[in-house]
Amino acid sequence: MSHAARMTYALICYAVFLLSFLYAVGFLGRVFVPKSIDDGSIVDPGLAVAVDVSLLTLFALQHSVMARPRFKLWWTRFVPKPVERSTYVLLASLALLLLFWQWRPLPATVWSISDPVAAALLTALFWIGWLVVLASTFMISHLDLFGLKQALQGRRPTAPSEAAFTTPLLYRHVRHPIYLGFVVAFWAAPTMTVGHLLFAAVATAYILVGIQLEERDLVAFFGDRYRRYRREAGMLLPRFRSAR
Repeated sequence: MSHAARMTYALICYAVFLLSFLYAVGFLGRVFVPKSIDDGSIVDPGLAVAVDVSLLTLFALQHSVMARPRFKLWWTRFVPKPVERSTYVLLASLALLLLFWQWRPLPATVWSISDPVAAALLTALFWIGWLVVLASTFMISHLDLFGLKQALQGRRPTAPSEAAFTTPLLYRHVRHPIYLGFVVAFWAAPTMTVGHLLFAAVATAYILVGIQLEERDLVAFFGDRYRRYRREAGMLLPRFRSAR
């Protein structure tokens, strides 16, 4: 691919990601979007659960399988290495947009916080969670994470074994601040419906499984350095070490 073609493709993939990310905020927060998690045609609850779990599973499988080194080794026989990450981002974003489009609501209320202070605190946590997600991508390498750097430089994504092992800012205390932000955003809801609870529970379960797969790869790349990091920093809950 020419440089212009790579950059055009990478920017399109990034734009689709931005659309899916912003829609996710509105989808769960029930703001700014035409269809939120509690909107849409009401169907039989059993059918709704089956459809919604299938959509979440499809996203989880795409997100996890395509991130594994063995799959990347096979995949890059067909997809140019400089745009492999952009393609991964594009397919993940499309899977997420499909979920938003086909989601079946389960609007029965699980809890509803009537106290305005408590409701405001949960709403603030919701927005803080998304802020943590976004900020954490810049703490490492936002352009690398979403494929723009690889397309710009015309190279394959940087393998962890080829990159310096760093733990900037939040990463000093928690190994997966991006996932932490997602979990906070998923659960911080003044009004929790059955559909939202289903989304939060299944997505959190996927995150916990995904962390195990990701850390297995990181241990394979970094060995004892990453094992030591696991002892020093919490997985999702921050672990603050005392100064020595």
